[in-house]
Amino acid sequence: MRRLLLLASAIVFVDTLFFAALTPLLPHYAHALGLGKTGAGVLSAAYPTGALVGAVPSGLVAARFGVKPTVLVGLTAVAVTTVLFGFGTNAWQLDTARFVQGLASAFSWTGALAWLVAGTPGDRRGRMIGNAFATAIGGALFGPVLGGIASLAGIGWTFGTVGVLSLALVAWAATTPSERPDEPQPLSELGRVLLYPPAAGAVWLVMLASLFFGALSVLAPLRLSALGLGSAAIGAVFLVAAAFEAAANVALGRISDRHGTAVPIAAGLAGSIVVAALLPWPHDRALLVPLVVASSIVFGMFFTPGMTLLSHLSEEQGLDHGYTFALVNLAWAPGQALGAVGGGALAHAAGSDAAPYLALSAASAASLAALRRFRR
Repeated sequence: MRRLLLLASAIVFVDTLFFAALTPLLPHYAHALGLGKTGAGVLSAAYPTGALVGAVPSGLVAARFGVKPTVLVGLTAVAVTTVLFGFGTNAWQLDTARFVQGLASAFSWTGALAWLVAGTPGDRRGRMIGNAFATAIGGALFGPVLGGIASLAGIGWTFGTVGVLSLALVAWAATTPSERPDEPQPLSELGRVLLYPPAAGAVWLVMLASLFFGALSVLAPLRLSALGLGSAAIGAVFLVAAAFEAAANVALGRISDRHGTAVPIAAGLAGSIVVAALLPWPHDRALLVPLVVASSIVFGMFFTPGMTLLSHLSEEQGLDHGYTFALVNLAWAPGQALGAVGGGALAHAAGSDAAPYLALSAASAASLAALRRFRR
């Protein structure tokens, strides 16, 4: 089980590393290509949009052919598109590379996490998912660092080198034993579980957290840049945020196993109401930086427990693990994309970041109220 945890953690680390590397580079691309907040949101949303398109196909491949082929296809395509992104010079090239990278990531994520959960006892699942996501957040932690290095050493060579080196994971995955499903489930099973109200609620929690992170990934770097921080400094802010978030995810996984998912989910929703309402107002980077760090911690407090809850509910309904994490991608991808594009567009239209942040604060309040009614 330990080898499987290491492999799954390495896969999600690499995926989130490449995903988060864009964060400190976003102001650079927005300025160099004249993107504006809306165009920056489109570039940021291209990756999760690709993940949304790849969500159901990745579940089908995992359920029919097994988790290993799903991972191998995803990892190889992620490496290739990372290199192509590094040498892109036009907006359409960058958007396309990020879109295909996200599509490929859906395969590697679905395969890796389904592989991990299938080999983990139910009473340790929250801990294993928490550990894997702590490593994923480690990728999100070092992604901005990679972006900061690329801004200094050259984007093409940095992404090209790291993309080629990531192919070592393909060899590791290829030598790890796995089982193929005896009787592949039909796609209709995924739709059945998605319509099951408790599972739909868990999907919404994952989507809401993704909405928050999508908006933050666009609005926070642009705001920090406007307050005088460069790419390296912005990368450092998200580095610290991800470090705290990773530590919190390990603790949240253990709490979910021992005491259930309801308490951390409620705490995360309550904290998000407050933090999202505060984010638009600081005009001093000394105030905004710690608030961005706190936001990353709070938004993640109901992300991992929500995913653990979805895993348990899906297994209770007899759903293949590949389909379970296809559901995760179906929740995460539109949330991340809509948060990035919608957050950027709404902030641009309103002339302030307050509109998207306050809308998300209200969504958290409504979700917390619904959670309380559901528990009663």
